[in-house]
Amino acid sequence: MADILHRIGVEQSSPEQVYNALTTLDGLSGWWTEKTSGETGLGGVIEFRFGAGGFDMKVAGLDPGRLVRWEVVGGPLEWIGTSVQWDLRQDGDHTILLFKHEGWREPVEFMHHCSTKWGTYLMSLKQLIETGQGAPDPRDVKISDWD
Repeated sequence: MADILHRIGVEQSSPEQVYNALTTLDGLSGWWTEKTSGETGLGGVIEFRFGAGGFDMKVAGLDPGRLVRWEVVGGPLEWIGTSVQWDLRQDGDHTILLFKHEGWREPVEFMHHCSTKWGTYLMSLKQLIETGQGAPDPRDVKISDWD
């Protein structure tokens, strides 16, 4: 198994602010993709749609201000059965976000692409909270023909 791991610090923020951006449709559509719908509560399924396809995430864990966990239930075959998790904590005037997309069966080329894209979207999340304006799909940084 292989995992994608990232760490960011969000300036002048609280874990609750980051948590809200990860658990509300308005928050999610402000940094990941504008085409976000579904149920964001525990057990709900959130649907994320992009120009090249999409993902369905079942909300598997919520601990306000501390943790958000999704199980991938729809999307590319490589993503099915993986999980996405954010761990949040306060560190001075920053919120530290530890991200993992875990359970990839093998580190295929698509995983490399997804790791870079997750990095760009996490920077979009940081930008949304720090400035009020993220860069979700379709306004995100395009990195290859898979976008």
